[in-house]
Amino acid sequence: MNTAQKSEAIELLKNKFSQYSNFYVTNTESLTVEQISQLRRTCFEKGVEMKVAKNTMIKKALESFNDEKYAGIYDALHGVTALMFSDSPKEPAVILSDFRGAKGEKPALKAALIGEDVFFGDNQLTALKNIKTKNELIGEVIGLLQSPIRRVIAALQNQEAKGGADAATEEVAPEAPTAAPEAPEADAPAAE
Repeated sequence: MNTAQKSEAIELLKNKFSQYSNFYVTNTESLTVEQISQLRRTCFEKGVEMKVAKNTMIKKALESFNDEKYAGIYDALHGVTALMFSDSPKEPAVILSDFRGAKGEKPALKAALIGEDVFFGDNQLTALKNIKTKNELIGEVIGLLQSPIRRVIAALQNQEAKGGADAATEEVAPEAPTAAPEAPEADAPAAE
């Protein structure tokens, strides 16, 4: 690779780092060509971009931003590295977990940058997989906001149904007979 090609590759990586606020650094060293093709296909289907690059180029691209948030990523740049770029903070973690299945520990997570936070090490994969996306959080908030309203509506409907049943019972039930006027006692003197 000549200097112009290296510069072009670094520029491409810089564009990807600028475009996405979430990316994963993975180790794909022990995967077969078939497994890597399958992983790429899965990433494509899920809207995740996967790029394999040299560690020195990744580091140069990140250093060009002069941003401290990337400092934690530098330690992960060793061995064979594949980058996974995504708008979703958790989709690459889900892909990695599903891909592993019973196949073992590869591809291994070296590091991940989610927004401003760096997650370092393969033991963080479960935490990343459980991150809530923006849409999931919005759905939970809407559900929480709707919950009291639903309870009030249900209570009103229950009260209405109960009130309607009481009214129907009153209409159907025969009226209780009124007490007849008392007859005068036989011992009492009659009025003259």
